[in-house]
Amino acid sequence: MPANENSSLKLQFGLINHEGRYLTAEAFGFKVNASAPSLKKKQIWTLEHDSQDSQVVYLRSHLGRYLASDKDGKVTCEADGHNSDCRFLIVAQSDGRWALQSEQYLRFFGGSRDYLSCFAQTITDAELWAVHLALHPQANLLSVARKRYAHLAMEDGEIAVDVNIPWGVEALLTLVYLDGKYCLKTCDSRFLSSDGKLVKESGKGTAYTLELKCGKLAFKDCEGRYLSPMGPTGTLRSGRCSKPGKDELFDLEESHPQVVLTAANGRYVSIRQGVSLAANQEDETDMETFQMEIDKETKKCTFRTSQGHYWALVAHGGIQCTASEVSANTMFSVEWLSHKVALKASNDKYICIKKNGQLLAVSDSTGEDEQLTLKLINRPMLILRGENGFICHHKNSNTLDASRSVYDIFTLIFRDGAYHIKGIDGRFWYVNSAGLVCSDGEAPEDFALELLERGRLAIRGKNGKYLRGDQGGTLKGDGLSLSSSALWEY
Repeated sequence: MPANENSSLKLQFGLINHEGRYLTAEAFGFKVNASAPSLKKKQIWTLEHDSQDSQVVYLRSHLGRYLASDKDGKVTCEADGHNSDCRFLIVAQSDGRWALQSEQYLRFFGGSRDYLSCFAQTITDAELWAVHLALHPQANLLSVARKRYAHLAMEDGEIAVDVNIPWGVEALLTLVYLDGKYCLKTCDSRFLSSDGKLVKESGKGTAYTLELKCGKLAFKDCEGRYLSPMGPTGTLRSGRCSKPGKDELFDLEESHPQVVLTAANGRYVSIRQGVSLAANQEDETDMETFQMEIDKETKKCTFRTSQGHYWALVAHGGIQCTASEVSANTMFSVEWLSHKVALKASNDKYICIKKNGQLLAVSDSTGEDEQLTLKLINRPMLILRGENGFICHHKNSNTLDASRSVYDIFTLIFRDGAYHIKGIDGRFWYVNSAGLVCSDGEAPEDFALELLERGRLAIRGKNGKYLRGDQGGTLKGDGLSLSSSALWEY
């Protein structure tokens, strides 16, 4: 069994019609149209499978209402539950597009702009929809058959599917969407070719059509064959199958942040010496790397080792890696102190680093011995998505947009507790005197990252203010308090 506590990511996507326009759920009157040129909040749909019949799906809008069709083919998005009119069947085509058929009336859904209906008896181009995943594009990939995770095997120049826990930056894959197809990009910016080789340029041989089967994903190459783990190490490449079976199915899972912690003595917190945690190592290995898993409700977090054990508070304030399950004693509160953090255990005491490097939760306040430097190690390629879209370079200026449907990949560089953010042109982010975040800096400027919620972080500029997306979609560094506009999926 994979030892990761992840659940599969909910399949959220945009549906693109034959005119290249996205299916949109309007807030007013629960109407639907296909007029939008790009994927934003109103164009995101969530797929829900029927509990009795896995072939039947429901399409839920961003408003929590369901797409429905009546006997006359009239389409609405007003239903607040799984009504019989909301039941659809997906009829997948060879090019990866979907036809959506009303299960009750057996008619097909299609059209353009404001003229959408579910009355066609046959499938034409007007009834076909391309699928654009709306998930954050960086994730872990789990083989359904092998119950193992994919990772970059650098020495072999391939993606291997053979690890129990997706550990380190090598397990992070980026799904790059291009003209209705997807490429799989590794952490060293190479693309997976259908023959299993990793190449620097994307092209026909690295483009895959996404197919859905029982809520799982399959990747079909340009010759109609499917990616599958092959051989003892699970080399990911196209097999012989022209239909996806269990071997060809995958789950996308959330990639949790993995961090290394340095104490005031300059040593890394480690489990190398046994079950007790101590800050006494000079090297950064798997033994010094911990996965932060943040609870959605309490915002407290657990720290997990590569072997699947959790930090736990034990007698007399000791911290040991002995727990195999989450409990109150494995939960820690994180306090973000500019470029440092302090950790509070379930006994309401701060973790203190003793002279011998031992970690003990015995302090009532935070001084130098209670402060740790936390470094995020598994996001060297940073893609940020806010409540209105992705962060992207502005076309005609040095500012950054925070509401785009496409993303730019930025480079995250760690230095002395702070982060520098670099664009593809090699220039750095900075906050100018007007509070705008600019992307053409010659010299790096310090930013602080705060991993505050599950899957979301906040960024502070050197002025101490949060980076936020304003109403016009511009990224600004003037946020005085934490709000939804200052939280970013990463």
